[in-house]
Amino acid sequence: MIAALLLFKLSCCLFQADTAHRDELFGKTPVWADEFNIDGLPDTTKWRYDVGGNGWGNHELEYYTAHRPENARVKDGMLTITAVKEPFQGSAYTSARLASRHKGDFLYGRFEVRAKLPAGKGTWPAAWMLPSDWEYGGWPASGEIDIMEHVGYDPDVVHISIHTQAYNHRIGTQKTATLKVDGATTGFHLYRVDWTPSDIRGFVDNRQIFVFNNEKTGSATWPFDKRFHWLLNLAVGGDWGGAKGVDDSAFPANFVIDYVRVYPFKFQQ
Repeated sequence: MIAALLLFKLSCCLFQADTAHRDELFGKTPVWADEFNIDGLPDTTKWRYDVGGNGWGNHELEYYTAHRPENARVKDGMLTITAVKEPFQGSAYTSARLASRHKGDFLYGRFEVRAKLPAGKGTWPAAWMLPSDWEYGGWPASGEIDIMEHVGYDPDVVHISIHTQAYNHRIGTQKTATLKVDGATTGFHLYRVDWTPSDIRGFVDNRQIFVFNNEKTGSATWPFDKRFHWLLNLAVGGDWGGAKGVDDSAFPANFVIDYVRVYPFKFQQ
């Protein structure tokens, strides 16, 4: 019993030391953030709209619109992305996909989003990152970082993942972690990725659930030495989100974001 207690205390001390060490890697003040404090449409100095209804490589059902408050609006300190069942440009649903591309591009850092996720089969919200310059080629060669994904048919189960040429879902080798987050669709939780030259780590409510180490074998496994940007979107259906169908009674569905913040990596070369 005493030995077990000592081991527990040692583990706690090591965890606290590692947490303190990681915190020292990043600045305390965000270098880029959106607190969503100004009511209206999303801030166009920080976000652009990805527009269209072409399935987005995943056979998604929504049409992503631009400058349309029915699908993306800021009010009372929150950004709400809403998926609506309505005919629009040949699609049966509308939604929004915001990107910080060429308005907020980053190489390494701490990336945080505090959000409440939509419920309902067929919803597929994501806070994630794509390469800004695609220097290693098209997807997945230049990489993808998924800070938070959730599919409505598997409620409250959150995914953090990376995709590369060697590790991606199309060949079943993606690196991912999942966590059951009680109340993910009824309350706000903090989703975070720490990205350094040596690894990418994922956290939910400051609890680490994911790590991917730089194997130092080239861009096929580590394309994460180039700039990436934020994406926030709410998809409908698709290969993953719609794998068990779409419940139209879930719409309109809201993905509510309290804030997005980026803290700098202190040891940028």
